[in-house]
Amino acid sequence: MKADIRVALVGNPNTGKSTLFNALTGLNQKIGNFPGVTVDKKIGYTTLPDGRKAEIIDLPGTYSLYPKSKDESIVFSVLAEKETELTPDLVVVILDATNLKRNLLLYTQVADLKIPVIIALNMMDMAAKANIQIDIDLLSRRLGVPVVPVSARKVEGIDDLKKIISFANTHALQVEGIEVQAIAPAIIAAIKEELHIDNPYFALQLAHQHETLNFLTPAQSDRIEALELEHGFHSQKAQATETIARYNYINDVLYDTVKTPVTAHDESLSNKIDKVLTHRVFGFIIFMGVLLFMFQSIFAWSAYPMSLIEDLFVWTEGGLRQVLPTGPLADLLIDGVVAGLSGVLVFIPQIAILFAFISILEDTGYMSRVTFMMDRIMRKVGLNGKSVVPLIGGFACAVPSIMSTRTIENWKDRMITIMVTPLVACSARLPVYTLLIALVVPSRNVWWLFNLQGLALTGMYVLSLLSAVIVAYVMKFVLKARERGYFIMELPVYRMPRWNNVLFSMYERSKAFVLQAGKVIIAVSIILWVLSSYGPGNRFEKIEQKYQQPQFTKTMKPDSLTRVISTEKLENSYAGILGHVIEPVIKPLGFDWKIGIALITSFAAREVFVGTMATIYSVEGDADRIDSVQDKMRNAKNAQGKPVFSFAVAFSLMMFYAFAMQCASTVAVVYRETKDWRWPAAQFAYMTALAYGAAFLVYHLLK
Repeated sequence: MKADIRVALVGNPNTGKSTLFNALTGLNQKIGNFPGVTVDKKIGYTTLPDGRKAEIIDLPGTYSLYPKSKDESIVFSVLAEKETELTPDLVVVILDATNLKRNLLLYTQVADLKIPVIIALNMMDMAAKANIQIDIDLLSRRLGVPVVPVSARKVEGIDDLKKIISFANTHALQVEGIEVQAIAPAIIAAIKEELHIDNPYFALQLAHQHETLNFLTPAQSDRIEALELEHGFHSQKAQATETIARYNYINDVLYDTVKTPVTAHDESLSNKIDKVLTHRVFGFIIFMGVLLFMFQSIFAWSAYPMSLIEDLFVWTEGGLRQVLPTGPLADLLIDGVVAGLSGVLVFIPQIAILFAFISILEDTGYMSRVTFMMDRIMRKVGLNGKSVVPLIGGFACAVPSIMSTRTIENWKDRMITIMVTPLVACSARLPVYTLLIALVVPSRNVWWLFNLQGLALTGMYVLSLLSAVIVAYVMKFVLKARERGYFIMELPVYRMPRWNNVLFSMYERSKAFVLQAGKVIIAVSIILWVLSSYGPGNRFEKIEQKYQQPQFTKTMKPDSLTRVISTEKLENSYAGILGHVIEPVIKPLGFDWKIGIALITSFAAREVFVGTMATIYSVEGDADRIDSVQDKMRNAKNAQGKPVFSFAVAFSLMMFYAFAMQCASTVAVVYRETKDWRWPAAQFAYMTALAYGAAFLVYHLLK
């Protein structure tokens, strides 16, 4: 989509920047990476009142243009680099109306780059509640830029913001704030002359950041370095001088424009709530209660819609059997594609409920409190408090969580976090867990309140967090680094969740899960069906001839004979041969060759396990009998006539999936973040060893 104007959103963390982005763009968004770096790039589109299309770029949150992480370094790069596909025509700086003094620091830096600027004064509703009075018109005149009051959560003031964006090219630049040239006159003058730059603040930023800016050539960066030595430039001293000058200017601006009530020192409601929710003891008990409620709800609330989806697929398979002519194409469609998809799509309700809870916890501000509380534990195991964000995010997916570790400045803390994040139970494991738990754990309550299946699922998620912490503690002694990490975090005030945002998050994340998993599952299901339906040489013909003999045709019922032939064909298929090859390795874990096939196919993605089970048991089963995947697995018997998925086998399998690195996307993103194949290789090796050991131990304890 070609846009008429490009707008960049810039702001501190927790100012509602992403909420404003969603309010402006709605569903019209796409996510990629900024060129050359693994940092999320969110771009959306909106229609302005004059009919033009505006491209909105949501830049990472930052407190200043001096970066502390890869995320923050993107902001200056995008704003400063000229004539690229991301160069903005206009910058909208989002300010928190309840904390203008801190927020205006970033604004003054952006404004000094002499890019057209608009201020979106967000959280006006919160400022009104706090009796903070802001003279919008006077503030606009003092800064020399349009100031638009908005409340992104309530979608108020968005139309006014769009109108101001429409006239972006007519805005006068802001009034002069500080005297930039006076901060480091010699180096600024030298860089301006050397690189033919007319903006003094741009020249100053090049002196600070030239080593990390991709748009500078190596020769230019080396020349700036030489100029710094020549003129005795000291980056930290210059930053301190600049910050003091900017806050003097900000204090002067706010003196006339903002009136804060004298009673502002009274303890806020958020602080009172925090005394309970972040308590050293009760905080963790409450967090465990929240987790328990969440996983109880996943089982309880999803039961009915899952049953409807199961019935729909059973009806679809039955209908296709009647409509399609018998043959390989019908078998491929029904036993391959439809059976494989049914094994994952049936879990959409559980995935959606999980993402809804995560969205609510983030939106209310509680997730930040969990991060704060867990920092105490993280410190003891040698991690940075910022490591909690990827670990908690791992409940949804390890890929974006590993990418989020770039906000961790300390190399050792970041690498340990990357190495342990895949241990946290992600949404792809949820279908595997819920399927196996439903097979062997009875759905009944204990103490009138807790469902056994919900308790089992909660246990698996708690185990994943504990294992990540324990492995991190071990790695603390393996990896060596001298630098010390630190954790600075702003706790947002508590708010009611925005239900439209929760629904939007449920939809977007569930859709992404289904589309990503669906592509892999369809491909794997088709390949698996082919491998399961054909074998080397004339094995299948020999099996047919064998069971045409009278001792079988006269002594066995047609249904039983068909099932025996299907089972023997599956065992002699390419997939069966592959399963038998690895069976000696996995037999000590309680797994047979069919489970072995699922282990191999699910190395592409964990959730493929369910689709594989559905395909294998569809190929083996009676064509006239349509069962859901859960029923097929429940009725599966081994050579001794006992259930294949016993209590011991099911929990052994869950332990294997809890620890094994069975996600190609995670392996790829670990390599992309570390730029060294040794890290994902080491991760794969230690997780596979953990998975095998845990599954072996659990199987032999429970059998």
